[in-house]
Amino acid sequence: MNLVTGATGHIGNVLVRHLLERGEGVRAMIMPGEDSTPLQDLDVEVVEADVLDYQSLLKAFEHMQVVYHLAGIISILPGKQPLVQAVNVLGTRNVIQAAHDTGVRRLVYTSSIHALQRVPHGILIDETVPYDPKHAISSYDSSKASASLAVLEAVQNGLDAVIVCPTGVIGPYDFRRSEMGQLILDCVDRKPMLYVDGAYDFVDVRDVAEGLIMAGEKGRSGESYILSGERIEVPNIIKIVQEILGERIFSLKIPLQLANLTANITPLYYRLTHNKPRFTPYSLATLASNSVISHAKAHLEFGYIPRPLRESLTDTVKWFSKNKNVYKESIV
Repeated sequence: MNLVTGATGHIGNVLVRHLLERGEGVRAMIMPGEDSTPLQDLDVEVVEADVLDYQSLLKAFEHMQVVYHLAGIISILPGKQPLVQAVNVLGTRNVIQAAHDTGVRRLVYTSSIHALQRVPHGILIDETVPYDPKHAISSYDSSKASASLAVLEAVQNGLDAVIVCPTGVIGPYDFRRSEMGQLILDCVDRKPMLYVDGAYDFVDVRDVAEGLIMAGEKGRSGESYILSGERIEVPNIIKIVQEILGERIFSLKIPLQLANLTANITPLYYRLTHNKPRFTPYSLATLASNSVISHAKAHLEFGYIPRPLRESLTDTVKWFSKNKNVYKESIV
C-alpha cells in the first residue's frame, strides 16, 4: 500500500494516477478541508492530515509500505517566508519521524533541482552537486535543501529513503496552474505574451511520476536522483505552443533591465491582486542560471527516459483546452 502526501498537487495527483494504473493500492493524504477535485473519480482512499500535525501523520501512515512525500509549499516570491520553512522543513522532519514510528518500508522524498547549489555556467549539474541551504537565493530553495539534508541524515540513522529532484515540471492534470502551466494557459486563452530571454530544463509531470515510482522500486537508499527533461529557450516554448494551436499569438520580449525593475514590486503586486507575478527576482535569476542538467544517473540505475518536450506541450495544451472549468490557483 502506498501513501502520497500532497496528493492533489500537480505531481501528486499524476503520481496517484500512475500508481493506480499499475494496480497499486493508494492512500491520498490531503490537508483538512482541502478541495479534492484533482482526485475526483479516482479509486483512492482519501485521508486528511497535516504535515505540521504529527499525530495526524501517525494515523495516515498506518499500514503503509511506501510513502511518497510531496506535500509542501512552492514559492517564487522574495524574502523570508516562515510558513514555507515550517511546512517544507519541519513538515518533512515530521514525515521522517512518522515513517520511522509506523514502520514504513521506504520513504521517497520529492525535493527539487533548486535544492542543489547553483553552480556557474559550464559546469554540468548532476548528483555530485551538493544540497546548499546556506547560499540559496530564496526561502523555497533553502527549505528544500534543508529538508533533503534531513532525509539524508535520517538514512544514516537507519531509514530507508531516496530523494528525487525534478527540474521545471509541466504537463497535463495541472489543476492549480504551475508557473509554466500559467504561461501555457495564457497562450491557450490567446493572451498577449510578455517574456524575457532565458532558458531552463523542463520535464513532463508524467515522467516525474514514473521516475518517482522507479526510484521507490529500484533506487538505492540514501541516493539522490535528478529527473530532468529538455532544456529550451523561453521564446521557443511560445513558438511551439503557437504551432500546436495553429495560430500566431502576439508576443513581446521585455528587456531584462525593465523586467528586473518590474520584479522589484512583485511582493506588493501579489498582496494587492493575489495573482502570481510573471517576473520575480527568483524567476529571472532561474532563467539566467546554468540549466545544463543531467539525468544520466536515473537512466543508468532504473531506466528513466523523459519524453520529448513537444509531446508534453501538445498534451498540456489539449488538457487546458478541455478543462477550463476545473483548474484553480494554489500555492501548494
